[in-house]
This record gives sequence, C-alpha cells and structure tokens, in this order.
Amino acid sequence: MEAAVRQYFEACNKVDRDLFARVLSEQVVHYLAHGMAGPVHGIDPIVERWGADVRANSSYWAVDAVYADEHTRAAVCEWTAFKPRLGKVLRGTEVYRFDDAGLIDEVRIYYASRRDDTEPANELEGFPYAERGFAT
Repeated sequence: MEAAVRQYFEACNKVDRDLFARVLSEQVVHYLAHGMAGPVHGIDPIVERWGADVRANSSYWAVDAVYADEHTRAAVCEWTAFKPRLGKVLRGTEVYRFDDAGLIDEVRIYYASRRDDTEPANELEGFPYAERGFAT
C-alpha cells in the first residue's frame, strides 16, 4: 500500500496516465475539500485535474510519511504541495481506501489550514458521512 501511495504521487508529478492506472481503480473517487469542485470520479478526470494544476502552477508534491493498515485496506499520507508560480506551499493528508485487487478506489484530501467559521460544516464536498457511519 505504501508503494502504491508513493507511485500515485509520482503519477501526479509526472502527469502520467499509465502510472495512475497502475495504482487507481477505474471507479476511483477523489473527494476534495469544500469549494474545490469535487468529488472527481475516474482515472482520466483525476489525470486532467492534477495535470491542469501542474501546467498552471508548476505544482509538484512530496510524500512526507505514509501509514498503512493491511487489515483495513487503508493508508494515510502526509504530503507537501509546492506551487512555485503562486509562491505557495500547502501541507495536508490524504486517506486512501484500497479495493480487493490492491488498487486505490478512494482518496480523501484534508488540508492543514484554519477552519472556516463562515461555513456550517468544514467537510469534504459530496462525501457520504452518514452512510459510512461518521458522526453527523
């Protein structure tokens, strides 16, 4: 699982569809933070999304740490995103869920940022919290 997460970031940095396809399920869903126009469904839309960011902002990502649990088929990654054209550095984590074939079928992104008290809920857009048993 750790290797798959690291390869996912390599795919993001290279905008390489073949690398994405080695680690992502065809049914992958990438949930994004509120206001980021998510979730993103499927490999090609993910390639397009991160490819646009790389082209527009010279973005690239570094993996800082990966924590994986084979029993639950889940992993968490701490990362740093560099956006040179914007003069920004972002930090965050992602939660990955893996399918029976060992492919990533879900990505949930969380940014290390201040909470937004103007929003009634600081959560991922479109994520089925109640259906998954999260407190609501």
